[in-house]
Amino acid sequence: MELENQSLAIKFQFPISVIYKGTDLGLGFRTDILVEDRIIIEIKSVSELAPIHHKQLLNYLKLTDLHLGILVNFNTDDLPRNIVRIVNGYL
Repeated sequence: MELENQSLAIKFQFPISVIYKGTDLGLGFRTDILVEDRIIIEIKSVSELAPIHHKQLLNYLKLTDLHLGILVNFNTDDLPRNIVRIVNGYL
């Protein structure tokens, strides 16, 4: 809601297709939130973020050719320490 209140374009459950050797295999994944067609926000509610959660978001970024993702775990008492920025394509 806060993102929409800031007049940002938001898409929920945005579909991500998988392309293999030039063939679109159709819907492969859905990302939780796409902001301004540029940033993926992936929402979790787990006891602790695991490496697989980071890899999932990085895969979404690679499949969409986007560069910035934010991983958020709401199952915590310390929310700022459970927000992770993931970058694709920059060293």
